[in-house]
Amino acid sequence: MRDKFNEELKTLNEELLKMASLGEIAIEKAVGLMSDFNENTVKEVANLEEDMDRMEDKIQSLCLRLIIEQQPVATDLRTVSSALKMITDLERIGDQAKDIAEICKNLRGNQESFESIDLIREMAKETNKIIRKTIDAFVNKDLEAAYKIEKDDDIIDEYFVKVRDALIKRVEEKHPNPANIIDFMMIAKYLERIADHSVNISKWVIFSIEG
Repeated sequence: MRDKFNEELKTLNEELLKMASLGEIAIEKAVGLMSDFNENTVKEVANLEEDMDRMEDKIQSLCLRLIIEQQPVATDLRTVSSALKMITDLERIGDQAKDIAEICKNLRGNQESFESIDLIREMAKETNKIIRKTIDAFVNKDLEAAYKIEKDDDIIDEYFVKVRDALIKRVEEKHPNPANIIDFMMIAKYLERIADHSVNISKWVIFSIEG
């Protein structure tokens, strides 16, 4: 019985890693649309978001089956219960990557290259690192790594301030397209929210280990 449960937990970890990976790919593709718009890429991001929705349902079913059939107790129950909570945040990450892609439709034909775009790209890379670190902490039962996520989130908050300041500077310089400034600000805000979802996940990782 225990061997079967351990095998199911391994499957659960693998599925969570896959779902997180889809989120990372979606973010990377969505942010890339800022300077290289492609309608097919927008569709790819939307498809990735749908894949994440399906994975949420799949993982939810797996967790419920584990609870009903295996009747886990103590740490094992916390692990499964935490996974159920984590997939909600992962699903929201997929939604927000799709939102970024939709915003980039407004930038079509108006692509530029300036400081804030480079900052947003860097922000997106750091955001993806946090997602990966958080899920790895769950899979590896790494309490120390989970506790570090909030400090990593501070880095994203700092990027947000830098992007905001750079965009304010563009406004002061009488940027010819103020609507673009708002769109870039929204993209940065969505990345900040994605990082916040990772912090939520890290708290469930901590709960799964410590209770």
